[in-house]
Amino acid sequence: MDHGPVNPKMKLDDQGITGLGTVYYNRTEAALQEAAVAAGEGVNGKGGTLLVATGKHTGRSPKDKFVVRTPSVEDSIWWENNAPMEPEKFDVLYADMLAHMKDGSYDVQDLFGGADPAYRLDVRVVTELAWHGLFIRHMLRRPETSELESFVPDFTVINCPTFKADPAKHGCRSETVIAMNFDAKLILIGGTEYAGENKKSVFTLLNYLLPEKGIMPMHCSANHATGNPVDTAVFFGLSGTGKTTLSADPSRTLIGDDEHGWSDRGTFNFEGGCYAKTIGLDPEAEPEIYATCFMPHTVIENMVYDPETLELDFNDDSLTANMRCAYPLHYIPNASETALGGHPKNIIMLTCDAFGVLPPIARLTPAQAMYHFLSGFTSKVAGTERGVTEPEPTFSTCFGAPFMPRRPEVYGNLLRSKIASHGATCWLVNTGWTGGAYGTGSRMPIKATRALLAAALDGTLIEGTFRKDPNFGFEVPVAVDGVDDGLLDPRSTWADQTAYDAQAQKLVTMFSDNFEKYVPFIDDDVKAAAIG
Repeated sequence: MDHGPVNPKMKLDDQGITGLGTVYYNRTEAALQEAAVAAGEGVNGKGGTLLVATGKHTGRSPKDKFVVRTPSVEDSIWWENNAPMEPEKFDVLYADMLAHMKDGSYDVQDLFGGADPAYRLDVRVVTELAWHGLFIRHMLRRPETSELESFVPDFTVINCPTFKADPAKHGCRSETVIAMNFDAKLILIGGTEYAGENKKSVFTLLNYLLPEKGIMPMHCSANHATGNPVDTAVFFGLSGTGKTTLSADPSRTLIGDDEHGWSDRGTFNFEGGCYAKTIGLDPEAEPEIYATCFMPHTVIENMVYDPETLELDFNDDSLTANMRCAYPLHYIPNASETALGGHPKNIIMLTCDAFGVLPPIARLTPAQAMYHFLSGFTSKVAGTERGVTEPEPTFSTCFGAPFMPRRPEVYGNLLRSKIASHGATCWLVNTGWTGGAYGTGSRMPIKATRALLAAALDGTLIEGTFRKDPNFGFEVPVAVDGVDDGLLDPRSTWADQTAYDAQAQKLVTMFSDNFEKYVPFIDDDVKAAAIG
């Protein structure tokens, strides 16, 4: 969609956001890219892309994210996971940010969070950088002209990277700040140029609002069988586990690659675009995503390129391993026009196991599914967060703890009730290491992962023979067409199987120790599914 700029019914002045200089409302992709290049924010790349760098922040800053502690949210926020900010400090932060922004030029994009009109959120995003306006225009959903003319924001995000917070004055941790105020319906972002903060702040917002409506917000990708939205699959997983890669299956219709809701009506994408990692991107293994790196207005973020030829280097991680491209969903040929699907028939939980212990796929009971969902085991992949330079084993509950404002059991119980209501089959898929731990073994072959997923989604895998895993208790297929039988038995891939047993016991203990904090909040069958 490339309609001309549209002035909305409500301007920033009407919201009390005053004193700014030139404000551009809903500029088009072409206009935003032209403005970004003119301002020196980036350069035009091959195919009409925009090449940008984000400076010292090449990933999210989760320790700089705060929720304002107002009475309306006091009893519903998971404060152990969400740093509080006092309302008085937020008010000073807001006033100082607006004073800093005085007389400057800003872009406003009025967008929707959510493809289902019954549950979408009207979000206004104010950006200092024109390329941030282009990024968020890709990432959220773009209204029709008639919808823009009557647009009134439910929440407003203000992103001003040149504003530096003062920890003593503003009640934050550093000069970087992401502050969410549910009462004021404002999100303030300062001190970072990393564009991912824009989209994840909206995701966090939806993760708080939707459970009250009985909607399960999910950090997942989703697709459905071509011509059959009833056959929907969702792929839970943290960044780097394969959500984008594995959902972009040319034989299925892509609903979205990162954030979705599961309502009584089915599955719906929160977003209108994709934010794909590009390190090591292979045109043969991932042709659809690779092609977007040469399409008009795709934002190429933190990739090294030749200044003369503009050739992209997909393997040079000297800026960051978290190099990415942001593009509208319709750039993927098999993307859904509606971004809507049915109730998930299959639920896949993706993990990147750096220990080399987990099998490439396992079938989970509903209780085991809740256990692994609450555990959220994976390895942080280099570059996704500042300071992470190699995979680190971690437990991120609900496969997205940094974006979860409510307690994990809220999301776990929602997922469990929806699985029970709609009879989804649950799978745990390991895209991490085999034949040894990180540094010794090798990464799970993507061809094998794709073959296993295809068998799971078309129903043939569930009809095969399974064995019970002695360490985790879930069921593992014994043989699958197109997959080496040995790969399905991780212990057999290790040269030293005694070392595997020790590593497996170590991981079992980590799971058990991590899960202790959830035991008071869960039912007996989930406790029984716990290992160790």
